[in-house]
Amino acid sequence: MCRSIKTLRPPYTESVTEEDVRAAALQYVRKISGFRSPASHNAEAFDRAVEAITKASEELLAALQVRGSR
Repeated sequence: MCRSIKTLRPPYTESVTEEDVRAAALQYVRKISGFRSPASHNAEAFDRAVEAITKASEELLAALQVRGSR
């Protein structure tokens, strides 16, 4: 699932931007919702999900301890 989402942690990616994390969250929401672009009545829920997943992903990446990287 979501094969086009890149790994966003070292050593796979050294520099991760907020845009990288948001793009991955957007792809994830698109995949699980089945909508590339939601209808107007679903847009708010879609956008909230992208923001929540972006935040959770940023928190995860900040908390990960990768062996060999300090």
